Amino acid sequence: MPFLPFLKKKKSPVPLGRSVFQKHTPPIQQNYQALLETCLKNKCLFTDDNFPAHISSIGTGALLKKLPQNLQWKRPHALHRRPVFYAANRKQLDLCQGLVENCWFLAALEALTFHQDILAAVVPQNQSFERKYAGIFHFRFWHFGEWVDVVVDDRLPVNEAGELVFVSSVYKNVFWGALLEKAYAKLYGSYEDLQIGQVSEALVDFTGGVNIRIKLATAPPDLWDILTRATYSRSLMGCQTSLGATKVLKNGLVAGHAYTVTGIRKVTCQHGPENLVRLRNPWGKIEWKGDWSDSSYKWELLSPKEKILLRTKKEDGEFWMSLRDFKIHFVDLTICKLTPDLMSQEDGKKWMYSLKSGRWVKGSTAGGSLGFCNGSFWMNPQYWLNVLPVEDSKKRLRSCNVVISLMQKHSSKHRNRAPHLFIGFLLYKYQESNRKLPPAFFTRHQPVNKHQVFLDEREVTHDFHLAPGVYVIVPSTLEPQQESEFILRVFSRKHVLWEIGGNTSFTLSKEIVDRYEGKIWEDFFTKHFEQNPEINAVQLQRILNNISWRNFQSFHLSFSLDACQGILALLDLNASGTLSIQEFRVLWKRLLFYLEVFQKRDSSRSGKLDLVELHAAVQETGISLSNEVCNLMAIRYGDPDLKISFESFMCFMLRVEIMGEAFRNLTQDGKGIYLRESEWMMMTLYS
Repeated sequence: MPFLPFLKKKKSPVPLGRSVFQKHTPPIQQNYQALLETCLKNKCLFTDDNFPAHISSIGTGALLKKLPQNLQWKRPHALHRRPVFYAANRKQLDLCQGLVENCWFLAALEALTFHQDILAAVVPQNQSFERKYAGIFHFRFWHFGEWVDVVVDDRLPVNEAGELVFVSSVYKNVFWGALLEKAYAKLYGSYEDLQIGQVSEALVDFTGGVNIRIKLATAPPDLWDILTRATYSRSLMGCQTSLGATKVLKNGLVAGHAYTVTGIRKVTCQHGPENLVRLRNPWGKIEWKGDWSDSSYKWELLSPKEKILLRTKKEDGEFWMSLRDFKIHFVDLTICKLTPDLMSQEDGKKWMYSLKSGRWVKGSTAGGSLGFCNGSFWMNPQYWLNVLPVEDSKKRLRSCNVVISLMQKHSSKHRNRAPHLFIGFLLYKYQESNRKLPPAFFTRHQPVNKHQVFLDEREVTHDFHLAPGVYVIVPSTLEPQQESEFILRVFSRKHVLWEIGGNTSFTLSKEIVDRYEGKIWEDFFTKHFEQNPEINAVQLQRILNNISWRNFQSFHLSFSLDACQGILALLDLNASGTLSIQEFRVLWKRLLFYLEVFQKRDSSRSGKLDLVELHAAVQETGISLSNEVCNLMAIRYGDPDLKISFESFMCFMLRVEIMGEAFRNLTQDGKGIYLRESEWMMMTLYS
């Protein structure tokens, strides 16, 4: 993960007549482990004086008017008999927005829950209200170039009825969301400082990744392919509607609101295929009312099985809509990747990442933009970038994918006290030189990004396809003499970055790797499905058994035709007797996950799980099953010694997941379901 080393710099005297540069206020560092041990030793609960249970932690503005009259601060043990920090077996989307208008934060947080490994980096899982409980919790955020640990106590604001006034969970005994929101509020000054923001900001704070923002009105023709690659890789997605005079529109969407993109699906209608996007409103209610909404007639165009597994009639804020309507009714789509390969045509998984810290200072480096003031633009910091060709790339590409990000730092402790400056950068092709470019250079040469737009946002990111060679990046504010600190980030396969006239040792460069294993096989699968758009059980068996399972060295892994027929019956939603590449991608993603769990719990490396290991493996997947069901599973799928192979484990877990999804979609009260005879036959026959 990105890490920026602490650098001590000598203080220089301030020249007469110049104001003192307002540096960014770094977050207060507290040692979670030391504080926890002290509280346990003294048998007391932690109270955080740096973010007290006081109105000052909430804010000073409009948010105060929304608060209940008798606001109280209580710990979870006072709110529920058995509080739980994080419930792994709960469905991801269980958080609801409170009085703070931070839908952007919650939309990003819900996107995070689809990736347990990334979530675990932000929300350390070894925290509890039972073992080593001392009223103290901690969370990690990527904050302007470095990962910071934020410590909070567990006193939360509630109303007289004991209900949380800010983020809460659908399951009233789960508190990780409320505590994470408190830590994020502490990082940025107060709860009120979370009132305004962009989904893109929170996504970067949770991952340290790079954002791709797509204007949906002018979306690229391959938008569906981009969404597909993002869905089946380690990407987080959010989107926003445009501002409007009415808050809730007639079509059910909320104006000026952030949503989480939770999935995509190509369905087979009677008139042909249709691309659908699934979204969720962070409010946990108020849904889209158009085509493919919960009550839409469009669902009758699908096969009964596809309808059962995709359609839900709950008012939970989650809904489907067509890709066409998505592009019409939403303004921006933000995709956050740990590596910027989503838009790249280059081979390989390794990327290089460089970070440079800088600042615009009045009378020195705050030159303003070229269009605003030609005479001082050259004064801005200048960064030398050498884009290098990748030697081991199989494709001979004339250009290299380079992503450049400029992020401004707020000088105030409070995130929203000072408005963002309008910022941007220009990129120039350059000849070898270590000298700062003079004013004359900028009058004679055109930048690579001729139509640079300056934005009053925290971060400005651009994706370039550059020929190998030397370039200069010139970041600036729109107007001259505007002061701020900033960080400049560059992502590419291979490059060198330093500040012209600066200290080259101050550049952080490191290699980052996309560890998404399914990416290794993407080209293979795509080529196979180009020849056979749909595959039957025999072809599925051939594909799975021809894969070199490098991680399964201890025994031979093979799939029987019977198992492949069972898998196909489960995933073939339109009852065609075949799998599409979309359905195969779902299978592949689950297969890799089950493989990881199986290996972890197969302590003897025998290639089979005994009953104890089986119980642990099921629990590891996050699914809650009774001992009786697990025992029945061993009888049904196991050998005479009641041991389960990976093939059997995978078939059963797929069935459990799909049947669980069907139950959640069909139930009205969460306790039972009503089925017509045809639906019952469909459910039992395909399972």
